[in-house]
Amino acid sequence: MITSDFIGLALVYLYVAVLLIISETVLKKYPRISRKFLHIMVGNIIFILPLFKTWWVITFLAAAPFILLTFLMSPYSPIKSIRDKLSESGHGLGLVYYAISWTILALLFYDKPWIIAVGIAAMSYGDGMASLIGENFGKRKYNLTGDTKSVEGSISMFLVLIFALAIVLTYYAVPFSLITLAIVAFIATVLEAVTPKGLDNISSCFGAVITYILLATV
Repeated sequence: MITSDFIGLALVYLYVAVLLIISETVLKKYPRISRKFLHIMVGNIIFILPLFKTWWVITFLAAAPFILLTFLMSPYSPIKSIRDKLSESGHGLGLVYYAISWTILALLFYDKPWIIAVGIAAMSYGDGMASLIGENFGKRKYNLTGDTKSVEGSISMFLVLIFALAIVLTYYAVPFSLITLAIVAFIATVLEAVTPKGLDNISSCFGAVITYILLATV
C-alpha cells in the first residue's frame, strides 16, 4: 500500500460518510429521494479511482466493505436500528448488488480504472436517473419481467449515460466515439429495462462494461 492508496481510501470513506449524513438529515423526510440521491451520487467515486495503485486495496478495502455495509442497512439486516435504511423501493438488495458489482470490477480491472468507471456510471447515473425520472415523470409504463418501468425513465437513462460516459472517458483521457457511447448506453438501458428485482445493478453494469470492451478493441 502506498500514500495514494491511503488518500484514496480516506476520500472514499469521507465522501460516502458525507452522503449518508446528507441523506439522513437534509433528506430524511423524503426517503425515496434520499435513496435515489445516494444511488446516483455514490457514482462520483469514479473520480477518486485513479488514486488507487494496489489491487487488493481498491478491491478489499475500498469496494468490498460496502457489500457488508449495504446489507446491514437493507431490510434483511440483523441490526434493527439500521435495518432498511438504504434499500430502494421494492428492491431490498439493490444497493448490495451495486456494491458487489463495484467489487468485482475493482478486482478485474484495478489497473484500468476507466473500465470500472464505465460500469459504475451505468449503475449510478444511468440506472439512478432512469428510476428517478420514471417514478416522478413517467407516464408511459411497461412491465416486461415483473418490474414496472417507464419509457421516460428509459430514455433518460440512455441520454444521461451517453453524457456521463463522455465526461468519464474525457476525465481519464481515453479516446472514444459517440457511436460507441450510444451503443454502450443502449445495451445498458435495455438490460435495465428487462432485469427485475434490483438485479439491473449487475446486468446493466456488466452489460455496459462488456459492450465497451468489445467496441473499444475493434
